[in-house]
Amino acid sequence: MVNGDGAHEHTGEADSKRDGSSETDGGEDSNEQEVIVIQDTGFTVKIQAPGTEPFDLQVSPQEMVQEIHQVLMDREDTCHRTCFSLQLDGNVLDNFAELKSIEGLQEGSLLKVVEEPYTVREARIHVRHIRDLLKSLDPSDAYNGVDCNSLSFLSIFTDGDLGDSGKRKKKGNELEQIDCTPPEHILPGSKDRPLVPLQPQNKDWKPMQCLKVLTMSGWNPPPGNRKMHGDLMYLCMVTVEERHVSVTASTRGFYLNQSTTYNFNPKPSNPSFLSHSLVELLSQISPAFKKNFTAMQKKRVQRHPFERIATPFQVYSWTAPQVDHAMDCVRAEDAYTSRLGYEEHIPGQTRDWNEELQTTRELPRKNLPERLLRERAIFKVHSDFAAAATRGAMAVIDGNVMAINPGEETRMQMFIWNNIFFSLGFDVRDHYRELGGDAAAHAAPTNDLNGVRAYGAVDVEGLYTLGTVVVDYRGYRVTAQSIIPGILEREQEQSVIYGSIDFGKTVVTHSKYLELLEKTSRQLKVHRHNVLNEKNEAVELCSSVECKGIIGNDGRHYILDLLRTFPPDLNFLPVDGEELSPESQRQGFPRPHPHRLACLRQELIEAFVEHRYLLFMKMAALQLMQQKANRDAKAGVPAITETAQAPSESNADTTPTQTAAPESPSATEASADSTGPMESSASAASQAAAAGDKSPPKPTMNGVLEPAAAVNGECKSPLEDPKSREVVLNACKAVGSISNTSFDIRFNPDIFSPGVRFPDDSADDIHKQKQLLKDAAAFLVSCQIPSLVKDCLDHSALPMDGATLTEALRQRGINIRYLGTVLEFVDKTPAKAQLEHFYRIGISELITRCAKHIFKTYLQGVELSALSAAVSHFLNCFLSSFPDAVAHLPPDELVSRRKSRKRRNRVPGGGDNTAWASLTPNELWKNIASEAKSYYHFTLQCESVDQVVEKYGFQKTTLLREISVKTGIQILMKEYNFDSRHKPAFTEEDILNIFPVVKHVNPKASDAFHFFQSGQAKVQQGFLKEGCELINEALNLFNNVYGAMHVEICACLRLLARLNYIMGDHAEALSNQQKAVLMSERVLGIEHPNTIQEYMHLALYCFANGQLSTALKLLYRARYLMLLVSGEDHPEMALLDSNIGLVLHGVMEYDLSLRFLENALAVNTKYHGARSLKVALSHHLVARVYESKAEFRSALQHEKEGYTIYKNQMGEAHEKTKESSEFLKYLTQQAVSLQRTMNEIYKNGSNASITPLKFTAPSMASVLEQLNIINGIIFIPLSQKDLENLKAEVQRRQQLQELGKSDDPTEDRPLELEDKIPID
Repeated sequence: MVNGDGAHEHTGEADSKRDGSSETDGGEDSNEQEVIVIQDTGFTVKIQAPGTEPFDLQVSPQEMVQEIHQVLMDREDTCHRTCFSLQLDGNVLDNFAELKSIEGLQEGSLLKVVEEPYTVREARIHVRHIRDLLKSLDPSDAYNGVDCNSLSFLSIFTDGDLGDSGKRKKKGNELEQIDCTPPEHILPGSKDRPLVPLQPQNKDWKPMQCLKVLTMSGWNPPPGNRKMHGDLMYLCMVTVEERHVSVTASTRGFYLNQSTTYNFNPKPSNPSFLSHSLVELLSQISPAFKKNFTAMQKKRVQRHPFERIATPFQVYSWTAPQVDHAMDCVRAEDAYTSRLGYEEHIPGQTRDWNEELQTTRELPRKNLPERLLRERAIFKVHSDFAAAATRGAMAVIDGNVMAINPGEETRMQMFIWNNIFFSLGFDVRDHYRELGGDAAAHAAPTNDLNGVRAYGAVDVEGLYTLGTVVVDYRGYRVTAQSIIPGILEREQEQSVIYGSIDFGKTVVTHSKYLELLEKTSRQLKVHRHNVLNEKNEAVELCSSVECKGIIGNDGRHYILDLLRTFPPDLNFLPVDGEELSPESQRQGFPRPHPHRLACLRQELIEAFVEHRYLLFMKMAALQLMQQKANRDAKAGVPAITETAQAPSESNADTTPTQTAAPESPSATEASADSTGPMESSASAASQAAAAGDKSPPKPTMNGVLEPAAAVNGECKSPLEDPKSREVVLNACKAVGSISNTSFDIRFNPDIFSPGVRFPDDSADDIHKQKQLLKDAAAFLVSCQIPSLVKDCLDHSALPMDGATLTEALRQRGINIRYLGTVLEFVDKTPAKAQLEHFYRIGISELITRCAKHIFKTYLQGVELSALSAAVSHFLNCFLSSFPDAVAHLPPDELVSRRKSRKRRNRVPGGGDNTAWASLTPNELWKNIASEAKSYYHFTLQCESVDQVVEKYGFQKTTLLREISVKTGIQILMKEYNFDSRHKPAFTEEDILNIFPVVKHVNPKASDAFHFFQSGQAKVQQGFLKEGCELINEALNLFNNVYGAMHVEICACLRLLARLNYIMGDHAEALSNQQKAVLMSERVLGIEHPNTIQEYMHLALYCFANGQLSTALKLLYRARYLMLLVSGEDHPEMALLDSNIGLVLHGVMEYDLSLRFLENALAVNTKYHGARSLKVALSHHLVARVYESKAEFRSALQHEKEGYTIYKNQMGEAHEKTKESSEFLKYLTQQAVSLQRTMNEIYKNGSNASITPLKFTAPSMASVLEQLNIINGIIFIPLSQKDLENLKAEVQRRQQLQELGKSDDPTEDRPLELEDKIPID
């Protein structure tokens, strides 16, 4: 349980008291609906360590003794100890025992820290720990992307910690000493986009040197006679005072010996300074060490724990400063032993990854504590496996691993390292020849990973998938998989007992596999079907034919090759003789694609099924209603029959799109133009239908809703009688359900697979399935793409960079290969001007993805010694205006005279040609344009980077960031001159590193997520307190499963902070939001769009807490990042600038404030339209600043604009309109009195009697009120009556939702908690 989340506690941070590891002993029944609060009553023990005063430590009964060890190794006064035991009344405590199981341990017990003798392992751990302490403030591990370290810069802008422990003790509005002028490049309209401020230099990072050198001695290992004296190993050190010493690590501790570099003399020197810890030894021989080490530990424990805890997955930085390379024994040792056997807490060298991954899945999950334990174990093993697989994949490509088939050519080699199997993404043995060769072999691993993810999420007992990680590194794609026990000893033909190894020519099936896969088929919407084998016999499958079932030597049922878990995407799969539906054809589909493995995303399948479900409900309701009308009136039948049948004839996808989902009953009523009583019966019928299952499952989970009591007969419903059954039958047929009595849509993944044949008797079924696939493909084009664009128009989706754009597409089930189609759609949209930001990000994403495809093949031919030259040359061709970029080949003295004969078995990453050097900018851009045409079917008119920048309004820094992040390049932090026509922007010295890009499964914390969602729901219904409790509980559970750092914890903290703020607890809001910012920086990256938003929220809470200068610094940081990531022209910029303008107004910097507010006004006008309420608000804010400056004419002009908008949009009577008209009157009075005064002065000269003018410096409260409004936080004082109405309204909405679409609020959308001011 050493997952680091206990390591940082008790550093004066009460709030970061470990939320993790709090399971109870079961005993609850696991009813998900009930809120189960995990009880965790802590108690205090006293700790007595040698040479320190006893201190109190808060512990919980569920903790292990091990965690107290972690705390002691982190505390300032005991951090130098690693080899000790804890004793209670003379008895040694077992490290892995839980505290509650220890007899006699209670409130106030005294635990003694007792030094233990060292072993070689303990001595190594000690040296490693001391090295970590010495490097604890050094960011180089974060720059180098090792050990899950990553960067965070928040503390630079908040000047230490925001809480009470920080340096800022003084509060209040110290307006005098705030310097508010931002750097030039942050001001609106600046064209300069510097890179260096991205990583401001932290003064703490210039490390105080404690020790010059600490390395292993060349005299290791100790000879036999010294071993018998207790010598474990020898170390060499150089102190800051330049004293060279040689140290022996013995079982009793560390002492100085008399060896020198070339003379071995292991006798202790005099004095020998024998100490149990290296720190004590060094403190005695080096005064500088003593002083600096103490100072450094003080600083270390002052840092926020979230700046130091390891992240669960490695985050890489695409820029880094020039760091000096220092000697480091631990790093050197790690590199040599490739750390294979050095997984610290695991006995027995290498880890059996497959066994660990599968055993954690088998843990019990009957109640909440069991599920937490299970999910924590699964998550921990997955993150360890991802790290090991990444390291292995890099070792494979760098040529440090021997292939298991060394005789074959490079591309065909396979590798095993650390019990993980590695294969390269090439089409070996013509496996994918019919599917697109290498392109298919490159796409297959990611498809397979999506399949593993889907089956993993369904989580059926008894069905196992392989640990899978896909790593792109140096132009190669490597798949890393855990190894099925026994698979390597057998031939593949013998082991596969389900599925096909030759794409469906021979197929076998197995009853156990059918039974297991049947359990997943409902959630994954997979249709059970028959295919023919080579003897023309029907074989039943419940997956695609590629999916293979193998029973391992451990008796587990494994499935692998899940690349066709989801059905094919016919828009990109031209099939002879098949016509797509008209919606697809109008958009120019089907289009050719480099490979034939294009399949629909799981999100699309679910959206499609949900859409069909609504359609089904409407039709059934309509027909039932019509029958009732028949009974009542015996007339008007034909008219309504036509309406009911209409949808089934015209391809059902053209019926109302998803946007109308929540109001489905009203849509139904509208279509049958009838009178009151009939309408009510219609909605009653559809409610009865929805209530068929006692609790209707969400259609998103499994689109199977029994609309009738066809199944559970005890419920007497209208569907008992044959007429109603016929209604359901008709509705089922119309929507393509596979069952005639209930709604159930599933797909056959083998349709259109080359080589798969179906029995004749299922021809009808196959025809239906083909139609369903065409409908799904049409649904993507005709519903999902327009709905994405609509969401961007009304700003409910706000992509800021390539990654967030990709996420927005994928959430709606749109694959990235549709990017060209989406951009064309935007181009034809009438409101194109309001989508300019989206279009620009889309084009830049398209260009950088094309460049990435080209870069991949470009790198494969580059040998290691020319790597930095090749990468810098590519970037010059891509971004530099220098027309003839010339590559620097490695200098001659390194090229050997004798050209070595070409060896056959080179390492995968060892190309030796210099073809890369002949690439020219012109040629690269031609290739990009042709790749855009062939892959995305999009026409780019551009021959050079400057044309593109000119045409689409790009920034070269943004393009540089996008390409670096996508390909894993790390470049030097400095200002690049891209526009020079005389010399290239990059030299080979500017390329610091190339990192892997890793894709893996993210195991979820299901219980925590349910709590989080119910908390969100409560909040949206207005029950803030209950919501807050649920979210707090979710946070506890998330911490329990993920440890302290995770994206989902970040969302949780952000929401909590917002709730704290709304409920008036500003300090708590600040503390939670600070954690959210730190976590976002660490887990997502320092300039990720999410981090930018977290910075904005934090600034608001800082302002509310009276920390004005900090609020401004944070806002300026957010604006800098936003400029770097997406430029000034983005709707989000308006919000940011309004915030900055308001804060500046508050500190009376009126001219600066106007620059920002007027920019916000311009951006709002562009993206929301001149008549929108946002624009009215912007006008009002500008008017207020002019009023403060006493420029009443300008103020009046702006306020009039605002007033006109309010009047037109809201009417005269609305309070906003009234407020605005009041303000207008006030401004007019002020203007008149000013004019009077001026006239007075003109008339009477200097002795005029001047009435003093009322100048209003804005009050903090009024500024804060405006800040809340623009950030969408509204405090509504409600009367009792309003509350009743609100509750009724909420219930009404819920009923509508039950009927229609149950909207899971996805966690990635920033949550809007309050009623926004209606926008347009």
